[in-house]
Amino acid sequence: MQDFRRLADEIAADIAAGRLRPGDRLPPQRTYARGRRIAPSTAIRVYGELVRRGLVVGEVGRGTFVRAAPAEHGASAPPGTALTEATGGAPVNLELNYPVVAGQSELMARELAALARPDVLAVATRPTAPDGTPEARAAAAAVLARNGWTPCPERILFAGNGRQAIAGALSALVPPGGRLGVETLTYPLVKTIAERLGAVLVPIATDAEGIRPDALATAHRTAALSAVYVQPTLHNPLAVTAGAARRAAVAEVLESTGLVAVEDTTWAFLAPDAPAPLVAHAPERTLLVDSLSKRLAPGLTVGYLVPPAAYREALARALRSGGWSAAGFALAAAARWSGTGVVEAVVAAKRADAAARHRLVRQVLGGFDISTDPRAYFCWWRLPAPWRAETFVAAAAERGVAVTPGSAFASGARSAPDAVRIGLASPPEEELARALRQLAALAS
Repeated sequence: MQDFRRLADEIAADIAAGRLRPGDRLPPQRTYARGRRIAPSTAIRVYGELVRRGLVVGEVGRGTFVRAAPAEHGASAPPGTALTEATGGAPVNLELNYPVVAGQSELMARELAALARPDVLAVATRPTAPDGTPEARAAAAAVLARNGWTPCPERILFAGNGRQAIAGALSALVPPGGRLGVETLTYPLVKTIAERLGAVLVPIATDAEGIRPDALATAHRTAALSAVYVQPTLHNPLAVTAGAARRAAVAEVLESTGLVAVEDTTWAFLAPDAPAPLVAHAPERTLLVDSLSKRLAPGLTVGYLVPPAAYREALARALRSGGWSAAGFALAAAARWSGTGVVEAVVAAKRADAAARHRLVRQVLGGFDISTDPRAYFCWWRLPAPWRAETFVAAAAERGVAVTPGSAFASGARSAPDAVRIGLASPPEEELARALRQLAALAS
């Protein structure tokens, strides 16, 4: 047996005996190498073997931690998976966050019947360009309109989903080695996209209204940013919303510096009374991205992009080269659902559903340090001492509840708080209530 496997067996034995518990942090690989008097490359192989066995998980900038429940012997575990495996039975998954309300499938199905006609289906199944069709653009403009702002239909482009819309936007704006400004806590997918682009994430300080204009200006003066990604309405994971004055102040920074913002409004449909989007304040310096996945369903969705005129062609090229253009059938279905009131009806039901789930959070977790919004489908829980996020996630998983550690959202190695995000949308309401009570009992 190779030496690195023998060393991995020793750590595995400590885990099995309880000397290393779920959530415990292993020493840094260089420290481990020095302590065992082995080469750093051997230490890397030891830790890699432990990951392969499903015993530990590595988090960039945070370290390597013992998982909640090891995978079966010999089974490989996905790299970077959070400590969320339950020891028995399927967990209540409060990591995924896809809202579904009663009756939405029936509403959607009725309107799809018109697309089954051979002549309509022949058009809907042809290849599509990033700018879609006139009908799709008109429908998208109606879906995205809010608070006195309506996008120009001729500017709208389409991606297969919201994630592809963000990927297309960032790939068009941020070159390899470019600096991407993000809020201190940001959507995890943006971190992944930035890594694939070879971009450098620059955390920008935030407060109770999101990104701070002064911090954004300072970061750009220090070393020019290629773009900044922001979530002004129902920020994920903090659920904060910027006021109109804050949006205007951020827009002033964009205009004065020539910086371009990617404004993600994926969750903004839940907050119809929120101020007009950032793009309304700085239309030539803001690229808005959105999607149907949360409004309707993730399985058949469309991503929307509203770019400044100067960036539209570059963005269209990025969508084509990345293979991120929307499918013709999805565009036709989205236009149909929008034009017949299905989107509006489902959105109204989801707003009521989110409010009901938020009341559960207040009832069960009201005594803890929770950041949320009555309209949001998620909340941010700053854990009580002495809990560490990784340990809490592991302990919750042992009780059959999966939550997301704060490190998943941290945009810098020093910004990971001892907090967790709780997604409220996916489980049935009764199951959600039981899971929240489990978490409350665990933290008490």
